[in-house]
Amino acid sequence: MRIRAQVQGSGAVVRVLMNHEMETGQRKDPNGRTIPAWHITDVTATLNGKTVLTAEWGPAVSRNPFLQFTLKNAKAGDKVAISWKDTRGDTRTDEATVA
Repeated sequence: MRIRAQVQGSGAVVRVLMNHEMETGQRKDPNGRTIPAWHITDVTATLNGKTVLTAEWGPAVSRNPFLQFTLKNAKAGDKVAISWKDTRGDTRTDEATVA
């Protein structure tokens, strides 16, 4: 993941680019077999260890999803962590410092 968190006004804008195929489960491979669904189902954002955002996603979210949100009262030096879990049980967590 690529995370950028920047102070803006009285908070911070967080931008996240996630690298994931996000397969819907509706496409077929060259042999005509359905490609199994494989997409991010849960996303969590924390600020200094405190959960500030949770989201449930489905197969309609695009490949390599982009997420942007604003955190009130965040300041330079705070730690923002983004975690996701997908339909295969894979997880990933990355962290950035608010600049």
